[in-house]
Amino acid sequence: METLVKLVPLARDLWVYVAIDVGLALVLLLVMKWLSRSRAKVSVSDELGVKDNFAFGISVAGGMLSLCLVLSSVVGRHVGQGYEQAAIGMVLFGIIGILLVKVGRFAHDKIVLDAVDTQHKVSDRNVSVALVDAASLVSSAIILRSIMVWVDGSDVNAMIAIVTGFLVVLTILLIMTRIYEMRYAMQNQNHSFQSALDTGQLALAVQHAGNLLGTAIVVSSAGALLSYSPEGYVSNVTGWLVTSVLLSLLLWVLVAISKRAILNGINYQKEVDEQHNVGVAAVELTLSIGLAMIISSVLSSSAG
Repeated sequence: METLVKLVPLARDLWVYVAIDVGLALVLLLVMKWLSRSRAKVSVSDELGVKDNFAFGISVAGGMLSLCLVLSSVVGRHVGQGYEQAAIGMVLFGIIGILLVKVGRFAHDKIVLDAVDTQHKVSDRNVSVALVDAASLVSSAIILRSIMVWVDGSDVNAMIAIVTGFLVVLTILLIMTRIYEMRYAMQNQNHSFQSALDTGQLALAVQHAGNLLGTAIVVSSAGALLSYSPEGYVSNVTGWLVTSVLLSLLLWVLVAISKRAILNGINYQKEVDEQHNVGVAAVELTLSIGLAMIISSVLSSSAG
């Protein structure tokens, strides 16, 4: 058997740490479910099992996935430091993750999509709004996860770096959305991007979800280019700010070139904005996410 399967030697108490992390992760997921219910002031079971509200399910799923992404950066972080330290670290980082993801959602709801009542639209089965809501949550979590992996330790300096870095990069994500809204208005006779989502324009939601996720993925690779300084509060923030802007612009240029080449002969802007072509929007989503993953992999390999 040993000649067929060669396993890496593992610490004997590893499974204890796994049990602690997974158990606490499930508890935190239940907390996220409870927060989702209290936010919407409805029963999750009733919305999903009785009313079959697909939009509500997409929104809740986005919240669950965002928390899982954040927790994946914490699991195993304290292996070998003692069971108590592992439990405290998991709970502490988990709570911080939940709070920051909530901050990201609040900022997206109240600052970016300020003209859309996200909670009401999700309850009213608006899949387009729910998809953008879920994408914003997952995007925030992708960035937050990268920053948590980037910092060392679990001290106050690490917490400050996580919070400040996340808020700065989240600002970049919000600015990119505003730029997208301006582009949409210019190409659609000043028609509002948010109004289009409010009326259930699914193709536009798919396209924008790709923009959010692609930007988050490429920005998350900034950690591979930056050195973490525990007490370098200013350098940490400015490093993430400058690098995030440059990487976002690089992705935007590459996606624009790729769409012109791959969708040659197709007026993809008209197809999505006017004809609500979900197929074309799905191709654009794939290009945004795919190119972001390629850039991220190249940068990670170069840094390694």
